[in-house]
Amino acid sequence: MDNTVTWFEVATGDPEGAQRFYGGLFGWTFAAGDGGGPMDYRMIGYAGGGEPAGGLFNTKGEFPDHAVFHVQVADVEETCARTEALGGKVITKVVGDGAGTDFAYLQDTSGSLFGIFHRR
Repeated sequence: MDNTVTWFEVATGDPEGAQRFYGGLFGWTFAAGDGGGPMDYRMIGYAGGGEPAGGLFNTKGEFPDHAVFHVQVADVEETCARTEALGGKVITKVVGDGAGTDFAYLQDTSGSLFGIFHRR
């Protein structure tokens, strides 16, 4: 459903350590993503969850470690424009990634990072 938090991501340069931590703390399970390619992205599952609700992204040290929520939107371009109009910032925007998902990392007016996406 648009305009709701439908995904979360844990990004880290130590994915095995994160798996041990979150698996031990919450009982989460991890499986290789189906996107293929060079990105190491693991789907997070948990007891009672019908589908993965999050992902573990191996940053390989190329990005700061973080945990972030993602909001599903109807239009990434339009949401980026509204973000800037409201005083936020577009940090990264990828439209037409070839895998059927447009996404962006945005910053709110206090500097907090969050993500948006749209599956085509």
